[in-house]
Amino acid sequence: MKPLQVDLPYPSTNTLTKDVRSGYIISCAYATLRGELTAILQYVYHHHFFDGIDPKDADTLMSIAVCEMLHLNILGAAMLKLGVNPRYVQQPNTDNYFNTTTVSQATMPQKMLMDDIQGEMTAISDYQKMLFVLKNEQVAAIIQRIILDEQLHLETLKGMLEKYAK
Repeated sequence: MKPLQVDLPYPSTNTLTKDVRSGYIISCAYATLRGELTAILQYVYHHHFFDGIDPKDADTLMSIAVCEMLHLNILGAAMLKLGVNPRYVQQPNTDNYFNTTTVSQATMPQKMLMDDIQGEMTAISDYQKMLFVLKNEQVAAIIQRIILDEQLHLETLKGMLEKYAK
């Protein structure tokens, strides 16, 4: 499955050096209750329901999930280079391990898409907030590139919702 992503390369994480502050800033997007892991799980869950409704739309949701997997991988690699352990926790700097309480359990097409749209809008907002406090330009470039994908996902989901709203 090909990821649904903007046709631009991601900035490399190879040249990142220790910067724990930046690592903690981006850690909330990794595997927290509002992070990339939650998005992956939600898109895969919704994909299963859409598979019985419209296989093309199901494939679109899975291709978004695959892109979110790329984001998870990029963020994890960046966090390690920056000196932060990419742990699966509910919130950064806690020992409350990740759980699926914030994964949408909706099963109706419009509700699933609305939840997915809300997730993308939240992700974009959270990433933009990171940009205000990040001083590391290399890390900021990575976040800016990820935002482009999230904006593409948002527009794609809005288009899908229009179809089901009729």
